[in-house]
Amino acid sequence: MDGPRQRTVKMSVLGFLLCVSLYPSFSHGRVVGKDEAGFAECNSFFPGRAPPEGFTEPFHVKICQRYKGEPRFATLYSTRDKIPLYSAFKYAGAARSGAAESWLLEPQIDDPENEQHEMVLEADAVGTLANLGANQALTSDYVGSGYERGLLNPSSLNKEDFQMATYTLTNAVPLRPSLSKTWHSDVGRVVEQALVPHCSKKDQLYLLAGAIPSSVQVKGKVSVPESLWLAACCDAPEGWSLGVVKKGNDESSLTDLTVGELEKQLLGGLDLFKGSCGEDNKGNEKMEAVLQAVSQIRSGEQVGTNDNQEATDSGLVRKVVGIIATPFIKLLELLIYLLVELVKFTFYFLWLVIKRIGNTVLGGVYSLWNGTVSYLKAISMVLISIPYDVGRVITNIFLGFLGIIRDVSVITYRILRIPVGFVFHLASFPYYSICAIPSVVKDMATGIGGTFSLAIDATASILHGFYYVASHIAKRFVPKGSSGD
Repeated sequence: MDGPRQRTVKMSVLGFLLCVSLYPSFSHGRVVGKDEAGFAECNSFFPGRAPPEGFTEPFHVKICQRYKGEPRFATLYSTRDKIPLYSAFKYAGAARSGAAESWLLEPQIDDPENEQHEMVLEADAVGTLANLGANQALTSDYVGSGYERGLLNPSSLNKEDFQMATYTLTNAVPLRPSLSKTWHSDVGRVVEQALVPHCSKKDQLYLLAGAIPSSVQVKGKVSVPESLWLAACCDAPEGWSLGVVKKGNDESSLTDLTVGELEKQLLGGLDLFKGSCGEDNKGNEKMEAVLQAVSQIRSGEQVGTNDNQEATDSGLVRKVVGIIATPFIKLLELLIYLLVELVKFTFYFLWLVIKRIGNTVLGGVYSLWNGTVSYLKAISMVLISIPYDVGRVITNIFLGFLGIIRDVSVITYRILRIPVGFVFHLASFPYYSICAIPSVVKDMATGIGGTFSLAIDATASILHGFYYVASHIAKRFVPKGSSGD
């Protein structure tokens, strides 16, 4: 693990690269998909970034245990047994004080559509997650059962936030209180007193803590482990590997064995560490020292009481060499880290460019496809409407022709209804009209002559009347004269 000072230097130099490294394509969430390689960003908890092989059941779920935005350890969880099969972590030193137990759970195991990207408090998940408890154990499964939540990755072997992250129900198995106490004590002593002192590169000490499920279940849901086991790999020059098993029905048992023997006990075809991780170096001094320390722990003796001066001097020389070599090793690690991050950034940049180009091309193809579909749709509508319009025109022509026939029929009928005599009279009207003109002219002349004659007669009668009146007056009022007068 990187120290705080080294992490500060790395972040100051490559902050933007680390931000890019959290890109969603590389498992931003905690539950790792079936199609992703290993445990995604939690592959760093395995030697050679290669997780164990052979766990292939469909109910095995890979979890990258994240807390406060950082990967803390990796877990392979069995949704059938509701317990972890193993948790992978690296020893970074024990915490100064124990952290308060605030139990967490993994939301995406029960609710794959949930957008929570890391473990959440169990109390906060109640009522907010769908199918809560369908695929993982809950605290309520332990209440009143006589079992407690035993941690595979012990909190005592972690610091600060790493310690808080171990209190997740996906890292817990049902253990009797006494077995849980001895397991954590034995594992802590084995790691701190037997493994860490004999691994030349402390940050390359990889640990797998696991459980073998039994047929016994708590409340018919959570499987009780048949055995607990620990596998260690010191991936360094003069490296070594070791397995330790504690039986569930024997709290005092603590058996050391090779990793190969442990793999056979777990499941045929397993490969816990890539390349056997120093298993061929069974006879080297470090391996013998580790086995002796484990034996002393098993027998209850204090580890490291050998007064052999030669061994002490040898250890002192190794410490001095380690102190001198540590800055150069750290510098080399930093350079390798910079190179790896540069390569990652290059690949991320290329991936981003390819993604942008792909999106542009797909967008163009999509637009072209939409235009083609719209054009074909319009043409289809026109082609479909042509027979309809032609049929409508033919229908209108036929109806017009029928209208003409109807009008001709009506006219013919009306003509046939006219009387024949009327037709003859109508036809002879011009003849009679012309022949009547002389008689009409004659009658007009006679009338005009009679009118003038009548006017003359009237005038004469009026004048005669005037004469008669005048003569009568004259006879009455003019004196009669002599006959001579």
